[in-house]
Amino acid sequence: MKKNTNIDNQDIEIKKTFIFDENTCPVTATTKVLGGKWKPILINAIYHTAPARFGELKRSVVGITQSMLTQQLRELEDDGIISRKIYAEIPPKVEYTLTEFGFTLSPVIQTMANWGIEYRLNKQKVQSK
Repeated sequence: MKKNTNIDNQDIEIKKTFIFDENTCPVTATTKVLGGKWKPILINAIYHTAPARFGELKRSVVGITQSMLTQQLRELEDDGIISRKIYAEIPPKVEYTLTEFGFTLSPVIQTMANWGIEYRLNKQKVQSK
């Protein structure tokens, strides 16, 4: 008897191969934008206080230096997360807001915030035992 070659009658094993590297992993792309100590804080601060001025951010984000604030704001602007509006007046006035694309991070940031609350509560439970 001939071997049945009908594909419907054969057992086929499909192997899924996952390859993760820094260039193709979507989680890595997200962490490159949100990574670091200050970016999530700045995104959250701008979200809640927009339009946010540089001086307001400097006062409200505890511990950030002026040069680090400038660097992080530039990177967020380069990534299309925030926009900067410069007013032609003296002293110079600059306001930061989330872009339309930046607002798409809202559910991500909120989910991270909720997870952080749960993490802290869980950590307290573990430490109090």
